[in-house]
Amino acid sequence: MGLSSTLRCLLFFLGTCGICSGFLQENCTDYQLQFERVFSVPGDVAMLHSTLVSPDVFNFTSTPYNITWYDSKTGQEINNQAGRILVQGETLWFLRVELEDHGEYVTILRTPSQCYMQATKLVVDAPVVGDCGRPRKGYQTLTKGATDVLSCPLSDHINKLESYSISSSVQWYRGCELIEDGKGKYTYWDMIKLKIDNVDFQNNGSYTCTLTFTLGGVTGSMSETIDAWVREVYSLVPQVHEPGNQSIKAQIGSNYSQRCLVFVPCVGKPMVDIMWLVRNDFVMTSNPADRIYVSEYREWSQDVSPKGVWFERLLMFSELREEDLHVNYTCRVYSYRGLPEGYFTLLPEDPNIILPIGLLLGSMTVLFINSVIIYYLFKVDIVLWFRGAFPVLYPNKDLDGKQFDAYVAYPQPCADGFSEKVEEFALHTLPQVLEKACGYKLFIAGRDCLPGEAIVDSVEENLRASRRVLLLYTASTFISKRHTSSTSSNNNNISKSSENNQGKTTDDSSMNYESDKDVYSYTRQPFECVAAMHRALLEGSLKVVLVELEEISPAQLALFPESVRQLRKRQGAVCWWKNLRKRQRSGTCIRRREDEEKGGQDTQLSPSISPSSRFWKEMRYHLPVRGKRVVFPEKTALLNL
Repeated sequence: MGLSSTLRCLLFFLGTCGICSGFLQENCTDYQLQFERVFSVPGDVAMLHSTLVSPDVFNFTSTPYNITWYDSKTGQEINNQAGRILVQGETLWFLRVELEDHGEYVTILRTPSQCYMQATKLVVDAPVVGDCGRPRKGYQTLTKGATDVLSCPLSDHINKLESYSISSSVQWYRGCELIEDGKGKYTYWDMIKLKIDNVDFQNNGSYTCTLTFTLGGVTGSMSETIDAWVREVYSLVPQVHEPGNQSIKAQIGSNYSQRCLVFVPCVGKPMVDIMWLVRNDFVMTSNPADRIYVSEYREWSQDVSPKGVWFERLLMFSELREEDLHVNYTCRVYSYRGLPEGYFTLLPEDPNIILPIGLLLGSMTVLFINSVIIYYLFKVDIVLWFRGAFPVLYPNKDLDGKQFDAYVAYPQPCADGFSEKVEEFALHTLPQVLEKACGYKLFIAGRDCLPGEAIVDSVEENLRASRRVLLLYTASTFISKRHTSSTSSNNNNISKSSENNQGKTTDDSSMNYESDKDVYSYTRQPFECVAAMHRALLEGSLKVVLVELEEISPAQLALFPESVRQLRKRQGAVCWWKNLRKRQRSGTCIRRREDEEKGGQDTQLSPSISPSSRFWKEMRYHLPVRGKRVVFPEKTALLNL
């Protein structure tokens, strides 16, 4: 039978015999033998501590009590023995342990109404010869490649001594050799811990921590031995990669999720737990029906250096509310290596101004493009309307020193290129619309010249007195009869004649006044045409408006003087033949293919004298503006000069 069975039999026997000796006479609540044993060796200090003073047993803060220790072998009460035994309440100290002290010791705690009993066992082992450690050893592991620690099991003894205000010291030994603090890779840390840097397999072995102190006038010590073994399976401090302690902008009313991404450097499976905290309360639910919930864990291994395991857990909002803003949301990792954490804060999202700005710029672009297209298509109508609506914005032309709004130039009778249809248009159609209907003042060469007046002087004087020149022409205006007959004698081969004339006009491309004289001598152009071109192209002092009375083919155009062709290419011509066909196009005249095949000779000059027709609008567009704004007298005087 074991010692405890013998004790129970002894108690039963003595109780039945009515023996009243020591603690055996009391009927106490028995808490049996403590599971924890106290191990010691001869010569060391041993501390036995009762756990009866606990709120789980009685209310020791308000109920008076006293404690008595008994030796179960003799049944006698244990009292202080100088240099040998010290009783301090629920703690029994053996200041110098002997082999005979091995056994169980009973604590009886008495209150005015209750009695409690508990036994504590002291195990005294003889030391092993040649072993500096203790026969009873604990086991702890060290992680290879990491900085790890060994913890001395005497922390309860140190705390008890500190409660007595007794100082103590701890020293560590590896085998029989003293470990010096701070030497090599060893460091004393937090009094009861030994820190080992860069652990490797050479750190396997036995480590003994010895606690030295003075109690009851006796300087003593107690020791514990740890068998440490190094393993490659390890788990280091977790690293929180997300969230990164930042502020994040989110839109109220939207759903939102933020992950907690954790990396644990380890070999093997680490023991960690990841929790989300909102206002210091754990989010435990994973039910999507809740507005704020967390996802299940997701983990994956990383086999490249550094080796470890990634963990991910999401915090999700099914709908963000105003109350969710300006709050810290913390992801905390629980591990025996520490409690690292990261947090994020939700802020209201900035107003989205990109979309309105984009719409505004897009609308302005579309409006601008449409305006350009509309202006291109209806430029003449827009300009004429603006002139009529705001005449005050334009200066009064009557004060600019000019006498005529336009000088009308066309081939005169007896000159090459003369045409009765052109003369009819110049003397009747133009005055009927521009002068009578629109109020312009024209100088027409065949109508307004004074009898006997020198032609050259008249042209120069009236050109200077005119604001515009209307140059009326047809296909035959700039082609002499001699050239025409030559063309007819060659089976009407206009192309060949054109090539020959091109050879002549190539030398006229310099576009100066002398070249126009050469052309005049060849084609017998009217003098006013040459003078007008000189002023328009070289001086820039006079604007020439080309009035094309019939359609011109490319072959015919090639026979025109270089100056006329350049002016026509630059500013286009007002085409009377388009008005006859009612084609609503502006700018440079372009022949239709079927008209080119007919050679442009089928055009009829039937007049159309409605000022609202396209042709007359273009004519009014090119003619001076009839403004009402008064110019300064100084400017008028200069113009008169």
